[in-house]
Amino acid sequence: MRQYPVTWSRRAETDLKEIVEYIALDDENTALKYLHKFYSSSETLYNHPDRGRIVPELKDQGITHYRELIITPWRLIYRVSETEVIVLTILDSRQNVEDILLNRL
Repeated sequence: MRQYPVTWSRRAETDLKEIVEYIALDDENTALKYLHKFYSSSETLYNHPDRGRIVPELKDQGITHYRELIITPWRLIYRVSETEVIVLTILDSRQNVEDILLNRL
């Protein structure tokens, strides 16, 4: 089985930091649980990089090389390259995701 190291982009790290800090304002334990959930979910991509679905809003535009994992209410967006999985961004699914994605990616 081929394995793909998982790399987080600077944007994704910033997104994660902002999410965790925001949640921690109300509940530090919940913030830590989400931090662990994001990292553990992304690490599953090491052996199964295609397990996430193609991002629907981008697929509608003919862009099929971005995938996502849902960690409600967030969407962890990533791309699989020849040698690695790159976590690109984390978005709140309650926002206008299509506009954000088209600007960021």
